[in-house]
Amino acid sequence: MTHVVTKACDGCRYTDCVVVCPVECFYEGETMLYINPDECIDCEACVPECPVEAIFHEDDVPEDMKGYVEINAQMSATSPNITERKKPLADK
Repeated sequence: MTHVVTKACDGCRYTDCVVVCPVECFYEGETMLYINPDECIDCEACVPECPVEAIFHEDDVPEDMKGYVEINAQMSATSPNITERKKPLADK
């Protein structure tokens, strides 16, 4: 199983979650972050760090955001890996 970044991250892109990830499974898109489902170890360290509550366990993604499961898989495959905190888009 994996965790999924959903639409609440889009446009803010806080990176608090990135620095606590023990396996560095976050990837940076233009407006949001993505989790690689093949790398996530389901440790949940990122969930409480997200200030906008955008990260859900795959089984708990709200129905209207289920498409983000596939979006995370696709976008993490083509986006650069992110391992350090950056200024969020919301603060720019």
